[in-house]
Amino acid sequence: MRISEILKEDKITFSLEVFPPKTSERYEETAAAAKTIAKLGPDFMSVTYGAGGGTGPFTAGIAAEIQDEYRVTTLAHLTCVSSSREHVLHMLDVYREKGIENILALRGDIPKDGQISRDYKYAAELIRDIREHGDFCLGGACYPEGHVECIHKSEDIHHLKEKVDAGLDFLTTQMFFNNDVFYNFLYRIREADISVPVIAGIMPVTNPKQLARSAAMSGTEVPQRFRAIVDFFGDDPDACRQAGIIYATEQIVDLIANGIRHIHVYTMNKPQVAEGIMNNLSAILK
Repeated sequence: MRISEILKEDKITFSLEVFPPKTSERYEETAAAAKTIAKLGPDFMSVTYGAGGGTGPFTAGIAAEIQDEYRVTTLAHLTCVSSSREHVLHMLDVYREKGIENILALRGDIPKDGQISRDYKYAAELIRDIREHGDFCLGGACYPEGHVECIHKSEDIHHLKEKVDAGLDFLTTQMFFNNDVFYNFLYRIREADISVPVIAGIMPVTNPKQLARSAAMSGTEVPQRFRAIVDFFGDDPDACRQAGIIYATEQIVDLIANGIRHIHVYTMNKPQVAEGIMNNLSAILK
């Protein structure tokens, strides 16, 4: 099913994200975690894709298995920063053959060695290529606090408008910990005539190292209230996981109470975290 159609339904949608392994040795372990998460019955699941394309076959395999075995719609990521146009077209064929009709089109993170594609510099170029070569439902990423490579938020919104105009059906946000930032972002993009559905991306942080790494990569501001929670519970893994689940749940409750209909949770391949949040929201999501 196309995610654009799911987002039109008169209900709150709740989706979950998993990431594939980097090596074949860990495929079965990762696939098992993804399938456990699929059993929770989200509206759809996204499967990430390494910036260099190395996890592409694993992305396609896990996404197809989730759809075939659990009847859960999947959203397969596709990045272009280190990929040739030939590789991108090959992956479109792979996705098509496996019955995957939803793609999250991303530029991807710049590799540490600085080697980038000759064919692609921006996600908008990838989006146009996918539109030209396949009938897919397309999503894209957005950044409530601005992309780390943009000096001004207005510049980031300008680039976001270019991506949407290139052919996106919906957007999913990078993680944020302050809902007021998200509400302000929605106001600004609507003023910029960006009207596609926006899915709020929530990251349940369950350990201090994860928080530091994720915030550094995304440029996400961490509120003092959340820092205090991580500092206090950081030495107790069980307590830290529970506190992270509670904080994420509170964020989602506030979003839904303020009219946000689409929620996406970055599970970090942790079924117990996804299940904890869904149990907390059982009556709300019903």
